[in-house]
Parts: sequence; C-alpha cells; structure tokens
Amino acid sequence: MNKFQFLKTPIEGLYIVEQKIFEDKRGYFMETYNYKAFNEAGLNMVFVQDNQSKSKKGVLRGLHFQKKYPQGKLVRVLNGEVFDVAVDLRKNSPTFGHWYGCILSSNNKRQFYIPKNFAHGFLVLSSEAEFAYKCSDFYHREDEYGIIWNDPTIHIQWPLASINTILLSDKDQRWINFEEYKRRMDSL
Repeated sequence: MNKFQFLKTPIEGLYIVEQKIFEDKRGYFMETYNYKAFNEAGLNMVFVQDNQSKSKKGVLRGLHFQKKYPQGKLVRVLNGEVFDVAVDLRKNSPTFGHWYGCILSSNNKRQFYIPKNFAHGFLVLSSEAEFAYKCSDFYHREDEYGIIWNDPTIHIQWPLASINTILLSDKDQRWINFEEYKRRMDSL
C-alpha cells in the first residue's frame, strides 16, 4: 500500500506531499516521513534537523534561504493554517524567480517539500499556527539571507483578505529585493 502521494507543482523539484491517514473513533495515525518512500520518489535528501514554531494570525516569516549551506525542507502545519511559499533561486532553472504557494493546515495534513536553493516563507491565516519542518542541512546564522516578502518582481499573491496587520520580524522587514539579489547573488 502506497502511504504517500507526491504531487508535482509547476516548478521542478517542488512537491506537495499527501500521506495515507488511518482514522477511526479514537482519532488518526499517519506516517509523515519515510526515507525509503521518499527516496523511491526521487527525493533522496537526508534530514539532519527538525524545527517547530508557533505564530499568531498575520505573522509572515520569510522569505529565507541559506546561500553556502542551502537547506531542503519538508514543512507541515501541526495546528492551524498557513499559506506557504517557495521561490526558485536556482540560477540556471527555467523557473528562476518563480514562486509557488499552497495552503497547509492541520485539517488537510498536507506537507510541502522545498528543495535546496529556494527561498521559503509562510503567512499564518488562522488565529495561530504551529509549524514544523525537517531540514537537510543545519542552520548557519551567518549564512542566512532573505528576499523581502512583498517584492514587486516576484509578486507573490499572498491571501491578505482576512489579515488586518502583517507582523514581521525586524530582519524580515530589511531583506533585499529580488533585483538586488540577482545583482549580488554570485558574491553573497
């Protein structure tokens, strides 16, 4: 029995992952990661770090990436709902600078696989959300970079209709725009 479905997105290497959920009157059980199943689907990363965050409605985290130590990520929502976004930063990719976004929630239980060399961010749509993700490399503070969330070139269509105030960290307010990133990308 196949426990996972790997749904391709319009950007090569970026997948929505759905898993088989076993439910009964007690609740549910699901396998969220299986090295063999992911490897057979061509997703042959090894995860070395797990992270979790809790945020309230309107929090926007991102768009983050690491330049010298890029991280592949498998992300999911444990509680609540977010709009999750990945931006292709692979220099020779036909979709360089393109973005893809999807709703991840504790209800749909979907996961999003984001390969190395993508910027990543999410916006909390529910009153709060708990977000968990596996990383294929360790976090290196000195290597963290970002692109501003509302960059006019990338033009992400964030679902802001129900958001009164966007809450950003200081660093997320100061990231560079995509045009500046392209000018500096070889020297970062």
